[in-house]
Amino acid sequence: MKTDTSKTKWNLSLLFKSDDDPAIETKRNEVKEESYKFINKWSKRSDFLELEHILREALDEYEALAGKYGMAGHESLYLFLRKSTDQNNPEIKARVSRLDDFEVKILNDIQFFEMRISKVSSEIQKKFLEYSGLKQYKHFLENLFNKSKYLLSEDQEKVVNLKDKSAISNWVQMLSGFLAKEEREVLNKNGKKETKSFSSIYNLLNDTNKSIRDAAAKAVNEIIFKHVDVAEYELNSIMEYLKVEDELRNRSRPDLGRLVSDNMEPEIIDALIEAVTSRSDISKRYYKLKAKLFGVKKLQYHERNVPYGDIDKEISYKKTVDLIWNTFNNLDPEFSLIFKNFVENGQIDVFPKKGKKSGAFCVSMPQDTPVYILLNFSNKLSDSLTLAHEMGHAINDTLVRKSQHALYRDVYTSTAEVASTFCEDFVLEKFSQNADKETQLALKMMKLNDDVSTIQRQIACYTFEQELHKTYREKGYLAKEQMGEIFRKHMKFYMGNYVEFSKESDNWWVVWPHIRKYFYVYSYASGLLISKYMQNTVRKDKDFMKKVKGFLSVGISDSPKNTFLKMGIDISKKEFWNTGLNEMEQLLNAAESLAKQLDK
Repeated sequence: MKTDTSKTKWNLSLLFKSDDDPAIETKRNEVKEESYKFINKWSKRSDFLELEHILREALDEYEALAGKYGMAGHESLYLFLRKSTDQNNPEIKARVSRLDDFEVKILNDIQFFEMRISKVSSEIQKKFLEYSGLKQYKHFLENLFNKSKYLLSEDQEKVVNLKDKSAISNWVQMLSGFLAKEEREVLNKNGKKETKSFSSIYNLLNDTNKSIRDAAAKAVNEIIFKHVDVAEYELNSIMEYLKVEDELRNRSRPDLGRLVSDNMEPEIIDALIEAVTSRSDISKRYYKLKAKLFGVKKLQYHERNVPYGDIDKEISYKKTVDLIWNTFNNLDPEFSLIFKNFVENGQIDVFPKKGKKSGAFCVSMPQDTPVYILLNFSNKLSDSLTLAHEMGHAINDTLVRKSQHALYRDVYTSTAEVASTFCEDFVLEKFSQNADKETQLALKMMKLNDDVSTIQRQIACYTFEQELHKTYREKGYLAKEQMGEIFRKHMKFYMGNYVEFSKESDNWWVVWPHIRKYFYVYSYASGLLISKYMQNTVRKDKDFMKKVKGFLSVGISDSPKNTFLKMGIDISKKEFWNTGLNEMEQLLNAAESLAKQLDK
């Protein structure tokens, strides 16, 4: 089916006509009016905490409010998208800041509703969960009751919301701001000296020219060393904040807040970590093969992601769209239809431009607003895979919105990367079909690098975080050298002896933003390993796609564990995670065999 690829910029008129559209203020006033109509009605009542049919009435109104408005849904999404394509616009920044204040005020005033429901007695909890009229909200209520034991009082929770910015966000933004302002003279693609920003220099670490990447590494080390003392105080402050929160909320382990938020039982994470760490031989063998292919005894730490071979194939946006459409259509016709609509409706901002946010993302909201994708497409194979990845998120979001009410229109962190990697890997497989052996080896090495970075590296980061917080709570403060020792220990564990870890590399925790998000990184590994299980099953049984679509439609209407149990899978068992790791090892075996055939 022919797809029109002429629309390469976001069609924001699906939200508002322009920045000056009077509908923006009208909508904001409507949000405020409807939110406080709900707040004023229910904050003065207690009958919804006792009677099932009254709670049903309140939840119906709450769901309708969330689906139509949220805290500031349409305007919030519009300004986020505008800022993403015009980052240096001071007026947009100011409007975003003002809207943040508007949203926090509503959030603080409406949080009584969930908090009061969560704190009802166990007898009333049981009564609510067994009431047939509340069936569509059962998991929502289960979640609230599960989180209740970690909640503070309503006034205390308001303070936490208000203090979060100054206690964490400002620290993190300060350090990232310092790094973003740094510039150094490095070698450019032509081998000539040129002054570049920190982010541009960091990208050069993966350059296939050793002189260029070594010069970039020298500059990165200088910049990190300059700011490591600030980062020491920053990370200690962030660890102190979590320590205090855990003590106030009576949480038994540093990662429990993340797991409760993600509706993940600790035994599932423990099984995942045990499975991945027990298979570190896979990542070590990968780096051994990579060092051999590069003709060196050891790779330098900053060289771990340098691509092998010629994989920077030129591929146009139009050809990419055709390739992805065909791949999706073979998986499920609805996938290709959703993709076609995104391309033709202007829901993808395709090409880079000055002031546009780097990288890529897919953004959706519980409200009845469009889903949008941002790309920085530059006609490379990696760009094609990025589009497939983000479309996986978009398909997931679309199926959830089609199947679930507003309170379930989200995806749990642990499964957020399943759809994206599922779609990306099938597109890569399609691209590889007619490639020669040299290109096949390069593509396998690229895929293995992504897998190792997503699975072994992220779990090494998780265990680094675990030891970091544990040691901090024992000692009361960690010097940068102590952080560096812990970082080196966990990075070397998964990389082995074929990656050289220099003294300067001890400080590279400074530029790892995810450790400021408290144990978020496990989700990359869990998502990809679940995806690998599903990919392998679909290859064997095409009918399994029905279960895949069912999974992608669940949203947060059930816990990840229950969702998989209904599919006959127990993700709390180490054996499940090993199925994905087995597939990864098979890919490594194929790469090693191909390298031998080519006498590499």
